[in-house]
Amino acid sequence: MARCDELARVTATPGTIERVYLSPEHARVHRLAAEWMRELGMKTWQDAAGNQCGRIGPAGAPALLLGSHLDTVLDAGRYDGIAGVLMALEVVRLLRVPAGDAPADGWTVALPFALEVVAFSDEEGTRFGKALLGSSAVAGTWSDGWWTLTDADGVTLRQAFLEFGLDPARVGEAARRSDELVAYLEAHIEQGPELDRAGEPLAVVSSIAAARRFELVVEGEARHAGGTPYDMRHDALLGASEAALAVERVCAAEHHIIGTVGRFEAFPGAVNVIPGEVRFSLDLRGEFDGERDRVWSALARDLDDIMGRRGLRWRSREVHSAPAVFCAPLLQDVVAAGIRSTLPVRSDAPPVIFSRAGHDGMALGAVTGVGMLFLRNPDGVSHHPDEAVSAGDVAHGIRALAESVLHLAAEPR
Repeated sequence: MARCDELARVTATPGTIERVYLSPEHARVHRLAAEWMRELGMKTWQDAAGNQCGRIGPAGAPALLLGSHLDTVLDAGRYDGIAGVLMALEVVRLLRVPAGDAPADGWTVALPFALEVVAFSDEEGTRFGKALLGSSAVAGTWSDGWWTLTDADGVTLRQAFLEFGLDPARVGEAARRSDELVAYLEAHIEQGPELDRAGEPLAVVSSIAAARRFELVVEGEARHAGGTPYDMRHDALLGASEAALAVERVCAAEHHIIGTVGRFEAFPGAVNVIPGEVRFSLDLRGEFDGERDRVWSALARDLDDIMGRRGLRWRSREVHSAPAVFCAPLLQDVVAAGIRSTLPVRSDAPPVIFSRAGHDGMALGAVTGVGMLFLRNPDGVSHHPDEAVSAGDVAHGIRALAESVLHLAAEPR
C-alpha cells in the first residue's frame, strides 16, 4: 500500500495522478518498478514497447506472466493497474527461494516454470486514444497503422517512441511466442460494486467484456433562438439528448450490457442559436459479442425513429471494437482454488463475475491463456481519486494469487 502511495506521487499534474505512455512519468515509475524487481533477485529489462519486465527462475523455461499496468487515466485513482503490478511482486517475494548455498547465488523459484512480472506501459490509451498498446506489443498484435496516432499536442506515436529512446522499427521484438508462455494471471481491483455489495473480498473473473465505441453525429438546423417557433425547429441537441436517454433505457433493460455517453458537444455553441449539430460518444460493453451487437442494432433502430420524428439526420463511426475474452477454464479453476486456500472458512465456491472494464488480458488472450482475480473495491469507484481498496483485501489477494500459482504448478503438463 505504501508503494501505491509512492507511485501516486509520480504525476504530470500536481494534486492529481496522471501518467501517460512514453512520458517522463512513465520512465520514472518504470525505473522504480525495475528497482523493486532487482531487489527480489529478478533479471530486469525494458522491452521494445516500453513495458517494464522482470524474470526469476530457470533459464530457458517457459514463463508464467503476472502483472498489470502502471499508466493512468487523467485525475486517476492509485490502485487501478498499480495494485496488480505490486501484488505480483509480492507473489515473487513469497515464492522465491535461494538459488544456492551462498547469498551471492541469488534467488530462484522452485516451480516448473519461471515467473515474469510485467508492468505494462499503456493499458488506458489516455495519450493516443488507443488502449492496450503495451500488451498488444507483447501479444504480437501491434498494428503499423497506429504509428500515425497523435496526442493532444499533435505528437505522433512514432515521434513519441523516438523521443522516449525506443526504435519503432524494433517494436516487434516485444512480441512473445505461445511456446514461451505458460499463461497470464492478473490481479486487479474490481471497477464496480458487485463484491462490495456481496460482502466478498475476492472473486474469479470469467471473462472481459466485449466493447465497441462509436462517435455519433446528429445534424439539424442552426437557427435564431428567439425567432424560430417550435414547429419549425430541428434541434440537434434535443435529438441527441433523447438518443442518450435511449442508450440508458435500452441498456438498463439488458442484464449484461452497459452503455455510456461520455462526451457531448453542441455546435455552434452559442447561447442564442439553436444547436445545428451535436457530436457525442458511445461506449457499449457486454459479456458476449452477440448480445452487445444485438443491443447496438436496437439502439440504431431507436435513433432512426427519434431522428425521423424530429426531422434530424444522424451518422456513426465505429472507433474501437474488441471481442469478449474468456478466461481459460483451467485458470479460473486455479484462481478459485487459490481463493479457497486463502479463505478456508468458505464452504462454497468463490464468486465468479465478468469484468465490464477492459484489461491487458484482452490483448494477451491472443498469445496465451488468461486468468484474473478481482479484489473488492469499496463503493465500486474507479478512474477517480476516491478509488479505494483495503489493506486486508490486498493481503488476501496476494496470498490467493500466490496459491493460484502453486495450484497451476501442480497441474500435469
